[in-house]
Amino acid sequence: MKKLFVLLFFLFAGCTGVPEGITVVDGFRLDRYLGSWYEIARLENRFEKNLGQVSAEYSLREDGSVKVMNRGFDAKKGEWQSIEGKAAFVGDATKGALKVSFFGPFYASYNVLELDRENYSWAIVCGHKKSLFWILARQPEMEPVLLKRLVLKADSLGFETAKLRYFEKRK
Repeated sequence: MKKLFVLLFFLFAGCTGVPEGITVVDGFRLDRYLGSWYEIARLENRFEKNLGQVSAEYSLREDGSVKVMNRGFDAKKGEWQSIEGKAAFVGDATKGALKVSFFGPFYASYNVLELDRENYSWAIVCGHKKSLFWILARQPEMEPVLLKRLVLKADSLGFETAKLRYFEKRK
């Protein structure tokens, strides 16, 4: 049992950090980032398989960490799914590097790579590896010109933008 715990520790400890060649935003303001965000595009991942209309709500907890409430519609099951987690900064709170947990003591990276500094209306986010990638916005839709610009930026950072899954208008 002890060996299993050690193996799990090293397996999940590897889920934090920033992919090589990527930097997170500086001057990050959590108070401005809190609130609702919508997935505009993502690289498919096992955590969100079959989910569309995904949104996240970030709010401050009493202990200073961030409550994360993710919600999405599972088209195969024909029902809404939701999960609650918590997030905290990794180091300096002015950098867009956080860790998030939905499963007890196991954390994964939440790295804000690009951000609308003026209005906090959109963000580019990735996990600990480049296969975990999202374009988020405050509104469920994004202007095509802006989306194209963000996809080009992601491509220049080495993300596989040809594999992005885009989401249709919400009803």
